Amino acid sequence: MRLWPLSALPEIVPGDDLAGMVADRARAEGVVPGDILMVAHKVVSKAEGRVVALADVEPGTAARELAALTGKEPALCELILSESRRIVRRRNSTLICETHHGFVCANAAIDASNARPGTVILLPRDPDASARRLQARISAAVGGRVGVIITDTHGRAFRRGLVNIAIGIAAFDAVIDHRGGQDMFGRTLVATDQAIGDELAAASGLYMGKDSGTPAVVASGVPTRPAPGRAGELVRRPEHDLFRT
Repeated sequence: MRLWPLSALPEIVPGDDLAGMVADRARAEGVVPGDILMVAHKVVSKAEGRVVALADVEPGTAARELAALTGKEPALCELILSESRRIVRRRNSTLICETHHGFVCANAAIDASNARPGTVILLPRDPDASARRLQARISAAVGGRVGVIITDTHGRAFRRGLVNIAIGIAAFDAVIDHRGGQDMFGRTLVATDQAIGDELAAASGLYMGKDSGTPAVVASGVPTRPAPGRAGELVRRPEHDLFRT
């Protein structure tokens, strides 16, 4: 496998043709059919207008109550509540939320890094649809199927540090099911799902530093199975979740 970044993009603003920018770089910089392209969600969110000025947010009663408990800005609490299905856990200022997409993460994945002062960036409304739009343009530019992953940086419940995960996927299966196969000693595999979407997203984080200006990373030489793809395949179903109950 080869992992390499596309050249930096300019500052993205709402309405920019992000797909065209990335497709042009992909064609010019050697992306070929079969490659996988990982794109940081922040440039996607910016292009889709998912940037909010906190001064424009009117917090409601629930947001003000949450702000008093956490010490967060009431306007930020209003956005967190509006982007969440529910608050999974709260400890002091830490809020673990389940987003409307089904992702469990801090602050409903709302982030102020790489946002202009006084603004925050929300997740795309439908990251899989965003991935499909990018995928169509990039694949047309290079003459064949290119998989696309939209990434975000999340913490992990039982591990230190942050890693990139896949929040949107297009053109390949996010999970490889190895059940029914055999290990090297002939034992039948009964519970082995490989989260290839998250593995590739995590690898892209080696290039996507907060100050790197590198929002798009290519993985070449990774075999994937053509499929519509969706990041929801990577979300554990509630009936199989031992920790949120």
